[in-house]
Amino acid sequence: MIDREQVLEVLEDYDLDDVRIAAVGSHSALDVCDGAVEEGFRTLVVCERGREAPYARYFKATRTKDGKVSKGVVDEAIVLDKFAHVTYEKTLRLLRERNAIFVPNRSLASYCGVDAIEHDFLVPLFGSRQLLRTEERTERRSYYWLLEKAKLPFPEKIEDPKDIDGLAIVKLPHKTKKLERGFFTAASHKEYKEKSEKLLKANVISARDLAQARIERYILGPVFNFDFFYSPLPEAGERLELLGIDWRFETSLDGHVRLPADQQLALPEHERTPEYTVVGHNTATLRESSLNQVFEMAERYVRATREYHPPGIIGPFTLQTCVDKDLNFWIYDVAPRIGGGTNVHMSLGHPYGNALWRRTMSTGRRIAVEIRNGIESGRLDAVVT
Repeated sequence: MIDREQVLEVLEDYDLDDVRIAAVGSHSALDVCDGAVEEGFRTLVVCERGREAPYARYFKATRTKDGKVSKGVVDEAIVLDKFAHVTYEKTLRLLRERNAIFVPNRSLASYCGVDAIEHDFLVPLFGSRQLLRTEERTERRSYYWLLEKAKLPFPEKIEDPKDIDGLAIVKLPHKTKKLERGFFTAASHKEYKEKSEKLLKANVISARDLAQARIERYILGPVFNFDFFYSPLPEAGERLELLGIDWRFETSLDGHVRLPADQQLALPEHERTPEYTVVGHNTATLRESSLNQVFEMAERYVRATREYHPPGIIGPFTLQTCVDKDLNFWIYDVAPRIGGGTNVHMSLGHPYGNALWRRTMSTGRRIAVEIRNGIESGRLDAVVT
């Protein structure tokens, strides 16, 4: 693991009057850049060739003579042959020369690998470098381990497919769409076998991933992704903030649920099992009587990260939940970094973040505010790892 002293040595050479906030050009990079621009920072996005147009062209920043942004959000786009090349020494030198503070998203971890982020990516990382590995479900000390330590509710794990005796969801990656899901549901061992065999034959999942898949009880209820922020900087007052809530559009699942049952049954065999590819997000609010429960879950998660992965969570994190008929929350996923749905906050902020800060406050802008506060208070080292 890149240690604190190495990061501090890099920061010593930075011109803190010319910091650039950087991200991989995917996931929630536009939210990061929009928030950075709102707080007066310049922005940098690392792109993969063939996918650079939104950042290098369509959202490219135009600045006036006095440096104010008149259009767009991306000041500089660095185009690499592969995202993974962001961890190459040549790219790292360029990022350090730009005084870059990098905001990790899921794409950074997925395309580059957690090992490279932990050992090779010698650039100040905003947030919790040491927690990114917990997002890997196959790790022994994954976020499920943390949730158990924190005594937080998550769906019951089913150890053996033969034990499936009610609706369950099988969680594993998509075989060909590397960032996506090969999830499927089954209510019995027989259904598990039938569906898995079809998906293996269709090249949607692999036998290796299926053997390592997590099977858990399916929670019937709406999905709420809670976009939180934890700041180590305040000397008084609350450090935990709820910035927003989002939920997902999933293909082809959402197409299936819009069909009447008889039409679902009439679909050809190859279209009957939906996929769970996240293609977009929308914003949501929660009944106020449930907010206390949500904050308590977040507080427990924060305490567990501080105990088992010091210094613990820094900055944005997302608790992804389902709510059952009795209004119980079940955490089915945790993002120990900026969530995938925060672009719904972009430019407009979110009702919760706006109400708290009395101005438009997106997750991207909240990150920039924290970096600015860290610079001005001389405590930037407290928010980067």
